[in-house]
Amino acid sequence: MSDYRMIKIQQQPEWKDRAAIWFHEKWNIPLEAYLESMDECLKSENAVPQWYIAVHKNEMIGGLGVIENDFHNRKDLTPNICAVYVEESYRCRGIAGRMLEYVCNDMKEKNIDTLYLVTDHTSFYERYGWEFLCMVQGDGEEELSRMYMHRAI
Repeated sequence: MSDYRMIKIQQQPEWKDRAAIWFHEKWNIPLEAYLESMDECLKSENAVPQWYIAVHKNEMIGGLGVIENDFHNRKDLTPNICAVYVEESYRCRGIAGRMLEYVCNDMKEKNIDTLYLVTDHTSFYERYGWEFLCMVQGDGEEELSRMYMHRAI
């Protein structure tokens, strides 16, 4: 599927409120946390945080962010891609892979060539050039999660 576009919230702030609500509904993280992070993205010249959405026509079909730490104990592994999500009806079309590639390229342009990602998936991210790095302890979680790393070429 190629008839969608990637939007950087930093460049199109009119999507901020709608995107924050969408991420909140997908991940059940407080809406205020997304709004605060997106406000920081809009006000700051720093590379992190950043937020991105995939839009088909006028519908949000996917999204992800880049934040310092995605709620885990390895504060040294930063920045983290977070909140990766593609609507179920749009899955298995390569959208997640293209979103990841888009964000990695955008971060490379901002002189960030190594990114990290926490997930419970065991084979999904390898398809897109991510390497398993180690297990990390999520904030308030008993089970360990997988930490992946991606280095720009």
